[in-house]
Amino acid sequence: MALNEKKDFLMRIKVVLGIWLLGITLAWMAVAPADLGVSPLVNAQGAAVGWWQLRQHAMYLSGLWSIGLMALVMLLALRLPLFDRLMGGMDQVYRLHKWTGIAAALTAIAHWGAKESSGWIKALWGRAGRPAREAVLPWLTDTRGFAKDLGEWAFYLLLAMVALTLIARLLPYKHWRLLHRAMPVLFLALVLHTVALMPLTFWALPLGLLMGSLLALGSLAAVWSLAGWVGRSRNHAARIQAVTVLGDTPTGAPVEVICAMPPSWRGHRAGQFVFVRFDAAEGAHPFTIASAPNALGHSPDGEPLLRLVIKPLGDYTRTLHQRLRAGQRVDIEGPYGRFDGQGSRRRQQVWVAAGVGVTPFFALLEARQPGRTREGSDPAPVHMHYCTRDARRDPLLARLQALCAQAQPPVLLTVHSEAQGQRLTPQALQAESGGPLDIWFCGPQGLGDALHAHARGPSRWRLHRESFVMR
Repeated sequence: MALNEKKDFLMRIKVVLGIWLLGITLAWMAVAPADLGVSPLVNAQGAAVGWWQLRQHAMYLSGLWSIGLMALVMLLALRLPLFDRLMGGMDQVYRLHKWTGIAAALTAIAHWGAKESSGWIKALWGRAGRPAREAVLPWLTDTRGFAKDLGEWAFYLLLAMVALTLIARLLPYKHWRLLHRAMPVLFLALVLHTVALMPLTFWALPLGLLMGSLLALGSLAAVWSLAGWVGRSRNHAARIQAVTVLGDTPTGAPVEVICAMPPSWRGHRAGQFVFVRFDAAEGAHPFTIASAPNALGHSPDGEPLLRLVIKPLGDYTRTLHQRLRAGQRVDIEGPYGRFDGQGSRRRQQVWVAAGVGVTPFFALLEARQPGRTREGSDPAPVHMHYCTRDARRDPLLARLQALCAQAQPPVLLTVHSEAQGQRLTPQALQAESGGPLDIWFCGPQGLGDALHAHARGPSRWRLHRESFVMR
């Protein structure tokens, strides 16, 4: 994303959530009393009429906000191409999904707090002035008690799941993924809680139509997710053509996996990523496609080939070189993403890669090789910076140097080897540039945050940065 990518996206999150909550609020106000029925907080007789009314409004509105946000969470989890286009990449959809879930939990806390506030109102002023219980849908009247208990337990479980999501290191990805699959069940429980307890007057237009649509769409999305159909239209049963460990020793070395794709694969664009499932128990992980479209040709059986380069960074990826073999089935979902390296010619193009973050640039560089540049395209000159721990032992550097030298137009490559005391800093980029920069970055979060912090200043940088933190 452009124009200080992170700042721009956070603003986009605020706009999306703000519009979503505003729409629910306006629909609620259309069916609420014109003056919201708020009396003096405590009347002359000492009854806390106003407090009880405020509690009731806060409880209803926060509940509508929370279930409305949860419905959005369910829809975003479907990985729909529409959201991919609107948000500028599926990684950004997942970031919105995460923050919407956090907002849903916060509004659920507000809803629970409003409900529990009855205790201190009764302790200070008694029950006098408490509104009568509102009518609900007639056929659900007898389920009030069950719906309340169900909603309270679902609320506690929701908070626990959000906490575990935020404390990402508390659970291995495999266990977190299985726990996260319970979210659609919690949502369906909260839908029943909402339908059974929402006042009958709220089902009038426009709130009834809005909430009915959100609850129905969210429920369909929850059932779709529970059935395991998310991404089904983009799922491809591929097979491994070859597995190569890139380096002298398998421990810590990147693994190159060449995949033979089935006829359902419609190709990809350089810089995109896919969700790959080597093991059904582990689930899908996002990996960048490290080859340009058609760059590897076809298998002997005529299947298009694509390359993945996987660096062992966690428990799962450290053992891949031992478990993968040629001929093995692999499920690939995608492609997704918009990390295309296409910037404005009015700005100097700079690519910054660190570690395994070089993989999307392999695809972008292959797309610039002689004979592969698309007709009508005019790639801008690029200065690429590659940060590595030790250039003398880097198994990816030789390929990168060859691709940069043969690219059209040539890509100027600067290598920063930490072992030789060479470290890239935002200040160094600023010093060598004569004007505003378009920076495409893929690598560790620390360096990305440093570039982002500098881009927020007077540097007039545009920072494009993909996030693969899917939880």
